[in-house]
Amino acid sequence: MPAHTPSRTAPGTAPGAAPTPRKRQPNGADLVIRLLERQGIDVIAGIPGGANLPLYDALGRAGSIRHVLARHEQGAGFMAQGMARVTGRPAVFFATSGPGATNTLTAIADAKLDSVPVVCITGQVPLSLVGSDAFQEVDIYGMSIPVTKHNFLVRSVEELAEVIPAAFRIAASGRPGPVLVDIPKNVQMAPVDQAVFDNPPQPGQPAPPPAPDPAGISRAAALLNAAKRPMLYLGGGVVASGASDMAVQLAERAGLPTVMTLMALGAMPAGHPLSLGMLGMHAARHTNLLLAECDVLLVAGARFDDRAVGKAERFCPQATIIHIDIDESELDKILPVHCGITGDVGLALAELLPLMRPRAEAGREAWLTRVEECRRRHPFVMPGADDPRTPYGLIRCAADAVDHDAIVATDVGQHQMRTAQAYPLRGPRRWLTSGGLGTMGFGLPAAIGAALARPEATVLCFTGDGSLQMNIQELATAAEEGVNVKILLADNNALGLVRQQQELFYEGRLVASTYRRKVDFALIAEGFGVPAVDLDASEHPLRDLADALRAPGPCLIRVTVPAGANVYPMVPPGADNLQMIGGEPEPGDVMSTLSEDDDDSDTHADATGGRHVHA
Repeated sequence: MPAHTPSRTAPGTAPGAAPTPRKRQPNGADLVIRLLERQGIDVIAGIPGGANLPLYDALGRAGSIRHVLARHEQGAGFMAQGMARVTGRPAVFFATSGPGATNTLTAIADAKLDSVPVVCITGQVPLSLVGSDAFQEVDIYGMSIPVTKHNFLVRSVEELAEVIPAAFRIAASGRPGPVLVDIPKNVQMAPVDQAVFDNPPQPGQPAPPPAPDPAGISRAAALLNAAKRPMLYLGGGVVASGASDMAVQLAERAGLPTVMTLMALGAMPAGHPLSLGMLGMHAARHTNLLLAECDVLLVAGARFDDRAVGKAERFCPQATIIHIDIDESELDKILPVHCGITGDVGLALAELLPLMRPRAEAGREAWLTRVEECRRRHPFVMPGADDPRTPYGLIRCAADAVDHDAIVATDVGQHQMRTAQAYPLRGPRRWLTSGGLGTMGFGLPAAIGAALARPEATVLCFTGDGSLQMNIQELATAAEEGVNVKILLADNNALGLVRQQQELFYEGRLVASTYRRKVDFALIAEGFGVPAVDLDASEHPLRDLADALRAPGPCLIRVTVPAGANVYPMVPPGADNLQMIGGEPEPGDVMSTLSEDDDDSDTHADATGGRHVHA
């Protein structure tokens, strides 16, 4: 036995006292989480992998941000979109390198086209391995350039304090959009100066929007005040800028019949006397007819998408066009405009409002009478609107069973167009749909994101069997998180909108648009832990639908719809908006009678009768 055992007490520690643990030095991943906290981020969707494990380790140690484990990185991206779309603030999602990063690209591209502020943070292989074809290495920085508003490859830990706030500032400034931040693993693990960690930079805030040109505002006001048949055309930028209330005030003061793009639905409440609903490919017939008659068109926060305007050179042929957009590159891009105004839509409308002559003084009554006459002659038709086991009935009956604050998400297809036509949206940021990219698989994860951001709200996700199968794995996420998402599935065992176009424009050749086997979606949902209701088997479908919508947590509600139940009216691709197919009441209905000046004999009716509503 040795005569003396050396003391193991740390230097400066009294004999017998417990050693003082050394303070752990923060690293780059810790700083990222700290900066996200400073931005007010409290929920992040994502999936871990080797290249972003330091971020997840820091996330777990901090414990201040809730993480939602998606089942696919595309799903995580759409969850972030759902959060951003209902709040108007940038949301965040995580992915690892290689396949994790490439799986984000569709969700990022979707956010780019719909101007949604999201920040995607990806892990990357260490800088020393970049360019060496290392395991799970891809150049996500280069690959994402076309589909992001901006992106960063962080090359040193010192850059993080600048890059993270900048990503949020860029995502939310001007026309919102997605930003990607790619962080190599060695940067995540590099030590950070304690003073920087303790005193991080201020959160990134959006830059002040540009003020509209006063001369442009004056000219726009003069054109509108002199108009005999003016209309207001609202795009998604009105929602993004928080200008919906201002747009409604302007329309009411000046007596402007108002149309909305797919992205703007809810900007003017459904049922408002001046609302003509959605314009374009699947608009009510009266909406497109009236646009062709207007003499001055005020376009706010829209980009003249082809699905909205049809053949551009024949859109609103009699109209002088005023275009307001925060993105100067949108002015004169698709259509030449007579008065272009670059600036925030809300600021521009606020400056226009006091310059508008009141509707009576402006002599708008004759025009508004004409609008009502056209609506009566060409009502929007919803067959089976009182039966939840029909395509329109599922939408209308669900709407009747929930309050006006419900959030509505859709996938892409016939169900999306029917929901846009028929759901009575009464406010902005309650409508989530993939407009520009038209991404099947958007609906369920976006609805989950909306429910995470607005847990007090009921979230309805209208989907089809083709779209649901694109991200069906996120049913597991919905069950795990217990989100209040109701999935309303119109199951036609087909790719309905593809089948419709093949039937109408490809001589009825149905190639790869119908499924050969039916899927038991109720069984699958229950396997993921989501209760299911099949209205086909229900003796009391209205009651069972209402009960399912009232129950807490996720639920799948399924109904069979005929594969041949096409959605009308429809403007054929490449045609102008007056070449609508279908959508009129049955022959003999008094409201189908056309006056000579309404006659559009180059179209034909192809729809059954039903509830007549103002779209």
